[in-house]
Amino acid sequence: MTRRTRADERAAEIDISPLKLLADIEQLTEDLAAARSQGEEYLVALQRERAEFLNFKRRTAGEREASLGLAAEGLIAKVLVIADDFDRAIDARPDELSGNAWMDGIAAIDRKLRLLLESEGVRPIDAVPGTPFDPRDHEAVANVPASGRRDGEIVQEIRRGYRLRDRVLRPALVAVAEGDAEPTDQTSQPRPN
Repeated sequence: MTRRTRADERAAEIDISPLKLLADIEQLTEDLAAARSQGEEYLVALQRERAEFLNFKRRTAGEREASLGLAAEGLIAKVLVIADDFDRAIDARPDELSGNAWMDGIAAIDRKLRLLLESEGVRPIDAVPGTPFDPRDHEAVANVPASGRRDGEIVQEIRRGYRLRDRVLRPALVAVAEGDAEPTDQTSQPRPN
């Protein structure tokens, strides 16, 4: 009596008929197609999740920058009050202090303060006399009749305004010409287009 090994027993159990093999191949082909389809679904889902994550990252970075900007904006507004004080001190300097080392030191501190503000994205708003009034950048606090300027032109800058990057941080306070007066000086003549 020959002894059958476990391998022989297993080989005997395997059905190698052509019909059975074709059925197995067909089943395996279906399983492969299903696995590929599921893999494609997973890939699409992964790509969608990745796009959502990248959008989330961009959005939160923008929100974080905006909130930091708001925190910095409060501090910058407080520093601008000090810059205004420097402006008034330098403008009110007596003539006899011109060239005085102490006064030159004050002017140097003012320049450093302006450079610091500039490095943070703070820029002064143009409010030179003769430029047109723009309600987005200027706040009119006085109307000046018979100023020798055209109606709606800035006559005087009362307080400097500032822009933080692309937003108005503080509008310039200005006095605006009132009426249809013709200009008396050449700086306010219409500019050629």
